[in-house]
Amino acid sequence: METTIISHFLPKGLLEHFNITNLIELCEIKDKKHYFEISLEEKNEILSKEIDASQYESKGLTEITIQDFPIRGKAVFLKIKRRRWRNKTDPKIIIRNDFSFVAEGSGFTQELSDFLKGTGRYKG
Repeated sequence: METTIISHFLPKGLLEHFNITNLIELCEIKDKKHYFEISLEEKNEILSKEIDASQYESKGLTEITIQDFPIRGKAVFLKIKRRRWRNKTDPKIIIRNDFSFVAEGSGFTQELSDFLKGTGRYKG
């Protein structure tokens, strides 16, 4: 899938750590609203240099959906699958990469949240 153009519509640096798995335009018939949905999956790599990645194995994905800036008047939702890694010798130790593209306490990207706060439309 061509990601060069799409990367301009996504939070900066997102495609360094995630692969696009699906890009669709959906139409919700009830409300006659159109929106884009972009599905992404985290690459299988531990980012922290302080952790010995050979001691961990990828053990599943968790999915969140967040809203980003609209494109051409259509809402954009990012379905993001994030990895978690389990320590091979102590299964109770689970780690995840730390990303800052999701605004804490909201379903928005950090950039959209900051924009809405600046307009007074969002009080998160």
